[in-house]
Amino acid sequence: MLAARGRSNSDLLSPSSYDDDVHSPRSLSDQDSDSEDDEFLRANRSTLEVARYDKTVLEEEEEMEKLLVRSSPADGLRRIFSPTVGPVRIGKRDRSRRRERRGSTQRIPHQEGDLMFEMEEGFKDQSDDDDDIDSLDLDQKELDDWEPRRSTKSRFLRLLLIFSAIIVLFLILLLGAYKASSDVQTSNPLTTLLSNGTALFGPTTILISLDGFRADFLNRGLTPTLNSFIAKGVSPRYMTPSFPSVTFPNHFTLVTGLHPESHGMVANDFYDPNMKELFTVSPESSVEAKWWTAEPLWTTAEKRGVRTAIHMWPGSEAHIGEIDPTFYDKFNGSELLSHKVKRVMEFLDLPGEESDSDVEKLRPQFIATYVPNVDTAGHKYGPNSTEIRDVISNADAMVGDILRGVEARNLTDIVNIVVVSDHGMATTSYQRTVQLEDLIDIDLVEYIDGWPLRGLRPKRDEDLDVLKSQLAEHAENFSDAIEVYTRETMPERYHFSNNDRIAPLWVIPKAGWAVVERPDFDVKEAMEKEIIYRPQGLHGYDNQHPLMRAIFVARGPAFPHPPNSRVENFQNTEVYNLICESIGLTPLPNNGTLHLPLETIGLHSDEDAPELESPEDPPQTTTGPFLPTSTLPTLPFIPAETISPDVPAAPEPGTDDEDDTEDESKSSLQSFFDGVKETVNSIKDWFGQLWDAKEDNKPPES
Repeated sequence: MLAARGRSNSDLLSPSSYDDDVHSPRSLSDQDSDSEDDEFLRANRSTLEVARYDKTVLEEEEEMEKLLVRSSPADGLRRIFSPTVGPVRIGKRDRSRRRERRGSTQRIPHQEGDLMFEMEEGFKDQSDDDDDIDSLDLDQKELDDWEPRRSTKSRFLRLLLIFSAIIVLFLILLLGAYKASSDVQTSNPLTTLLSNGTALFGPTTILISLDGFRADFLNRGLTPTLNSFIAKGVSPRYMTPSFPSVTFPNHFTLVTGLHPESHGMVANDFYDPNMKELFTVSPESSVEAKWWTAEPLWTTAEKRGVRTAIHMWPGSEAHIGEIDPTFYDKFNGSELLSHKVKRVMEFLDLPGEESDSDVEKLRPQFIATYVPNVDTAGHKYGPNSTEIRDVISNADAMVGDILRGVEARNLTDIVNIVVVSDHGMATTSYQRTVQLEDLIDIDLVEYIDGWPLRGLRPKRDEDLDVLKSQLAEHAENFSDAIEVYTRETMPERYHFSNNDRIAPLWVIPKAGWAVVERPDFDVKEAMEKEIIYRPQGLHGYDNQHPLMRAIFVARGPAFPHPPNSRVENFQNTEVYNLICESIGLTPLPNNGTLHLPLETIGLHSDEDAPELESPEDPPQTTTGPFLPTSTLPTLPFIPAETISPDVPAAPEPGTDDEDDTEDESKSSLQSFFDGVKETVNSIKDWFGQLWDAKEDNKPPES
């Protein structure tokens, strides 16, 4: 009873005081450890307070779970990639659980999640007074203020992620576009394959270059193959080379379609002021890629999947651009012509696209071969010499062997054949030489570019005006021998000014003349002693001079013209377009304008068709101070070869050529005896001059 009296009235009102089976919400927790609920029970709160406490706990629990879910590091990604946002599902589950708790005020939440406990450990005991509840409300307000900031940060991160993904995708697309435009193509463009009965052939072209083959060599009765080839194909009367009319610039023009000023190979030897180095045609220099600043045809073809085979073409060993020809042969000046023919046939006999062989072993579609023999003989003996006759005939026979090889393989209507030359040739003479030291103070010059034309680079910039003045003063005495230009005054038709490799001042000899330096050749001494000037044949002059004219003849499926068709004369910048299109390639931008099919203007056999001119060599004499005019009358020049339309097919080399020359010599003697009556001694002297003239390839004096 005493214990009963000691109980407070509030205790008597609690359910547990009158029902032992009722679990009072104020009874101590069954958990071993104390909790805030236990402390709350010890405080002996009323039922109203318990309900209020439960409501507060539920609200706090709901808000804390909401914060926990939204603060998840993966929340941004979940919102982007998940069709159902996570907190929705969690909220449904939580609301169900809370409804169960609200169903009876008699139940106590005896168990909480670990995350909930961790969050609540930082709060004060709420069993003390109303101030504690107000403090909790304040904390909740701070959390509510923090929630928008957290949400803003989450949205920012989400936008940043999306923006980053867009940037990455854009960079991938940009890289793919760059690779597609710059990578070397390895697939062959779609082409029509033709069969010769045993193999399939894509568009194929053989390009043959006869270096130094002057156009009028076709008039000498030494070229039955080429004349027959013209009668079956298409050609101009002649083709104009590019200036300067020398080998390396023109061969690079043939495979780029660019003027020398554009492709950078401006001479056979030149100084590059940017690299501060000198280029020469030596094997050491000419195989360096840095000198070749344009993309040749074989590189373009290989990049587009068209295989090429280049036999000794200038520049083919220099590894120009991204890819080399599938096949290329190093230069060998002594190689027999028969070996060149054999090499071309080897390329044609390789397996084609239908074969399972490696790509590197398949047949090329572009074959280019370089033949230096005519040029070599022209330099050594002169273009009107007896020796060059055999060389011209042999070159013609080589072309014939290739044509017969193509025909034997049943490829006449499948393979295109194009024969070109790079320039002509002019006869030189010691009487047509100009001493450079007589024109300028050569000590002011650091580099001399080109040959036979001379490009002058002064040691100092201020010396350029001095050299100009000296040339202006002295060149008047050699007006029939030389022309003087700066890069600014260079004739526009030369296309020879827009490149730093072109020297600022030029002395350009007229056809047949040479500008020489005294250590190499003393003009005054040569005039006194009649010293033969070598080389006896030169080129490099005005590209429009008749002695510099080249050839172009084509036949094949890309040239479907009537036999013996004639087209307007054109410059060799046009060849590149024609070769590219003959093998199905789109040419790179260039200086050419012609395209296939060529527009013909008639036949070579038409009555009104002009005949191919056979130009004479320049006159032997001049009035220059060191080039005295001969005191004896000059015998009219009779070339070593008499051109006749009735000349039969060329004889075999080494058989009848010498007899023909002897007949021509006798004719010259007879003309002399008919025109000049001299004593026996004068006749002997003249005969000696005639014989020397034949050896030197110059007209005799009487």
